Amino acid sequence: MAIAQSQIANSLKAKLRLPVVGSPLFIISGPQLVMAQCKAGIVGSFPALNARPGHVLDEWLSEIKETLAAHTAAHPERPAAPFAVNQIVHRSNGRLEHDLEMCVKHKVPLVITSLGAREEVFQAIHSYGGLVFHDVININHAHKAIEKGADGLIAVCAGAGGHAGTLSPFALVQEIRQWFDGPLLLSGSIANGRSILAAEAMGADFAYMGSVFIATEEANADPAYKQCIVDAIAEDIVYSNLFTGVHGNYLRQSIEAAGLDPRNLPESDPSKMDFGSGGNTDAKAWKDIWGCGQGIGVVKAVEPVAAVVDRLEREYNAARDQLLDAPAALAAQ
Repeated sequence: MAIAQSQIANSLKAKLRLPVVGSPLFIISGPQLVMAQCKAGIVGSFPALNARPGHVLDEWLSEIKETLAAHTAAHPERPAAPFAVNQIVHRSNGRLEHDLEMCVKHKVPLVITSLGAREEVFQAIHSYGGLVFHDVININHAHKAIEKGADGLIAVCAGAGGHAGTLSPFALVQEIRQWFDGPLLLSGSIANGRSILAAEAMGADFAYMGSVFIATEEANADPAYKQCIVDAIAEDIVYSNLFTGVHGNYLRQSIEAAGLDPRNLPESDPSKMDFGSGGNTDAKAWKDIWGCGQGIGVVKAVEPVAAVVDRLEREYNAARDQLLDAPAALAAQ
């Protein structure tokens, strides 16, 4: 029997230590980061395109499945969380068919789709019981994704790292919740435990967090990139479509290092979308121009993933306890 949309989120939450999905980070997310996230009790994910050349995806999926199964067998009291693979469903992705076949072969539990909602992709994942969560930046995209068969939505709001929307999370979440009771993930400046709880209070089921995990030991990022995240604050984030044709958030310091003025960036032609180059520049997006969200002001050091999740759990529990204690404290006054 199929699980009702309203029950999917609770079923997934029961498998997690915290209601958190680590978002897929282009170039940065690999098996080491994903496995560390899953072992720590949150969903780890990676873009299929990070596995290069294409046949490497088969190897990565085998490694992740075998390692997580061994961890769960050794630690039944704290089993590994499920993992996810991100598929770019845009016409520029010539690997989509191959990568989708690998997801079906390995029965990837969660698939995150971006830049296009296609029924045949959703159906392929559903064929073995997998779930599909789709990135959206507005209500129209949300309706289309659910109409075509997505199981859940990822509201990518203002302040999210990489390709991001401009809507307030309050606005987009409340509009989605008027008609959709299925799994809802929220992205945009979430970097501590209090913000995870706030996402739930707002109406989301899960926090979708990426930038905080760039500054971890397991992330496949340049050490200078990691240190820049430690040193930077929200005001250092620049929103531009110059580098890929799609608007996204990037670290000011990396733009300046490429010889560009972050205060005077030209617009790119969105019809010439290209995720591997620097658009009209010599700098390559993601490699030279570093994607990042606005929530990084709370990141103070490069740490192991386990330490980050430990901190998030402490902050989350403290914030929840504070809210639960508030009525009693007011009554005592």
